[in-house]
Amino acid sequence: MSKKRIPLSEPWISGNEWKYVRECLDTNWVSSAGKFVEKFESAICGKFGAKRAVACMNATSGLFLALKVAGVGPRDEVIVPDLTFISPVNAVRYLGAEPVFMDCDDHMNIDPEKVDEFCRKECRAASKGLVNKRTGRPVKAIVPVHIFGNPCDMNRIMPIAKKYRLKVIEDAAESIGASYTKGTYSGRFTGTIGDLGVYSFNGNKIITIGGGGMVVSNNIALAEKARYLANQAKDDPVRYMHEEVGYNFRLTNMQAALGLAQLERLEGLIKAKKRNYALYKRLLEGTAGVEILGTPEGTSPNYWFYSLIVEKKGFGMDRDAVMEHLQAKGIQTRPVWYLNHLQRPYRGNRAYRIEKAPRFWRTVLNLPCNANLKREEIKYVTSAIRGLWRGK
Repeated sequence: MSKKRIPLSEPWISGNEWKYVRECLDTNWVSSAGKFVEKFESAICGKFGAKRAVACMNATSGLFLALKVAGVGPRDEVIVPDLTFISPVNAVRYLGAEPVFMDCDDHMNIDPEKVDEFCRKECRAASKGLVNKRTGRPVKAIVPVHIFGNPCDMNRIMPIAKKYRLKVIEDAAESIGASYTKGTYSGRFTGTIGDLGVYSFNGNKIITIGGGGMVVSNNIALAEKARYLANQAKDDPVRYMHEEVGYNFRLTNMQAALGLAQLERLEGLIKAKKRNYALYKRLLEGTAGVEILGTPEGTSPNYWFYSLIVEKKGFGMDRDAVMEHLQAKGIQTRPVWYLNHLQRPYRGNRAYRIEKAPRFWRTVLNLPCNANLKREEIKYVTSAIRGLWRGK
C-alpha cells in the first residue's frame, strides 16, 4: 500500500459515458451541433429546477457571460470572496470591472454580515444603485462561491442583495447537486437561487467532461441572452449576420454526451463522497490539532472536497510539513488557494476586513476525495496523519 499513489481527485467513468460518446463518433456529430448539447441542458434544468441552462466551454466563460448579461461593465465593482479559486475574480476583470474582496465565514464561504456592513458603511445609495463612497464606482453585483461544495448562506445573502439592488451570480462550480434543507430556499439547489448560476465540469469535479460549464437561470431573458452571446451573437446563422460582439463559448456534442452520462450518476457519486467524508471524520476523531471542516447547518452539501484543518500548536507540525510527509507516502493533497487580494494583479483592489480567511489559508489541506476511494485507502491516509501526530 505504501507504494500506491492516491490522487487528490480523479474522474470515475462507469456508466453510459462510452455509449453516448461512441454515438457521437458513429454519427459524426462531434462539434457543438448535435442532440447531446440540448439533452444535457434539459437534464440540468430537470434535475435542479432551473428554467434555462446554457452549455459553455468552461465555468469561467460561464461566469463572464453571467456577469455581462447581468449588466456588469467597465468601471463597475463586484463583491467577490477573497478565499476562492481566482476564476470569478478574473471574470470580473475581463469585463473591465473591479473586484471588492470580502472575508469568509466559518465554512470558508463569503461572510454575509461583512457584505452587509460594507454596503451599509462604505457605500451610498444612488438613483441607479449602490455606489462605493471611496471610489465613486457603482457596485453592481455579488458573486457568492459555494466553496468545496458547502452551500453559502443564501438565506442571508439574497435579502442583502435585494436591499442594495445587487445582481447575484452564484459560482456553483464546486457545488453541483448541493441543496438547502432549511429556510427560505429549502429544497432548492445551489446555482438556481441568484439571478444566474454557473456549474463546472472540470476534470476534478464530481461530474466531469474534462472541461465545460453550464449557466443556469430562472430568468429566461438573461439565459437566452447568454446563449446568444456564447454562439458568436448570430442573428442570421445562414448568412452570418451579427448585431453584437459575440464569443465562441460553445460546448461540443461529445463533451455534452459525456456530461449527460455523468449527470445520470450524480446522486450515487454524492452518496459515495458523503460516506467517505464520514469515514475520514470518524478515523481522525480525537487526533489533537487536526479536524475535518464541518458542513453548514440547514444544507445538504455535495462533499466535493474534504478540508483538513491543521493547527501546528496542537498537532506539532504545520500544514505544509504534513503535506510534504503525505506526498512522500504517495498521498496527493492540496493547500487552499492563495488569497486573491494578495495576488499581483489585484493588490490594488479593496479588501474589506479580511480576518478569518488568513487562518484557512495557513491551515487547510484538502485530502484525497475520489468518489471511488476504497475504505483501505482512507484508512491509509488517516493512519499516515495520525502517525505524524505520534511522532512516527
